[in-house]
Amino acid sequence: MLNRSTVLTDAQVSAVVPALQTQVHRDWAPVWGSDAELSFVGSGQQPEPGAWWVVIADDSDQAGALGYHDLTNEGLPLGKVFARSDTNAGLQWTVTASHELLEMLGDPDINLAAYVFTTGTTGRLYAYEVADACEADQYGYQIDGVLVSDFVFPAWFENFRKPGSTQFDYGKHITEPFQLLPGGYIGAFDISGGSGWHQLTAEESTLAYAARARVGSRRERRRTPREQWLLSDPR
Repeated sequence: MLNRSTVLTDAQVSAVVPALQTQVHRDWAPVWGSDAELSFVGSGQQPEPGAWWVVIADDSDQAGALGYHDLTNEGLPLGKVFARSDTNAGLQWTVTASHELLEMLGDPDINLAAYVFTTGTTGRLYAYEVADACEADQYGYQIDGVLVSDFVFPAWFENFRKPGSTQFDYGKHITEPFQLLPGGYIGAFDISGGSGWHQLTAEESTLAYAARARVGSRRERRRTPREQWLLSDPR
């Protein structure tokens, strides 16, 4: 985790790393089967070669984006968190950091999806985003005084599951596959629609379309060829 923020000190950011490490080791890895060793990189320091980055910055360089995904200068996964933008929006930056970290671990190449058949030739792809459906701060939980993000379990993507038949998210707020909690959303791709990736929200009964997804968002990354990505400064 790299501190590139001026509103948070190195001490404030480094103090969060143990809680995120506990979440990854204790809560995430047994369910999803992927793990990571986290380290802190202070202001003016550089990470080790081959590292994946979570960068804590001040202000979003894309309107409306409180965190998004990019590439390091080695072409490896990078998540950005905007601490001042989060604070101004009344949100906890630690939840965003947890969210971005888990989604990097769940789908680092932003290319996985679950397919639900409608007919033999139509259906819908659901993006493998593990924290979007339950991303609101109210569903987060505390680890040693640090608020971290809730996240879905693999069963959330399994359409055969009956309501209430198993655990669908860590916090046990979700009761069935593909359920979106208030404030939640998920990227979807209708096979027969020709509309590309679009966003389904908990607040709307129909799909919400946008002319272009926010640059840097995982939805924008999914629908844009890698060689056409508009990259930010990874430092």
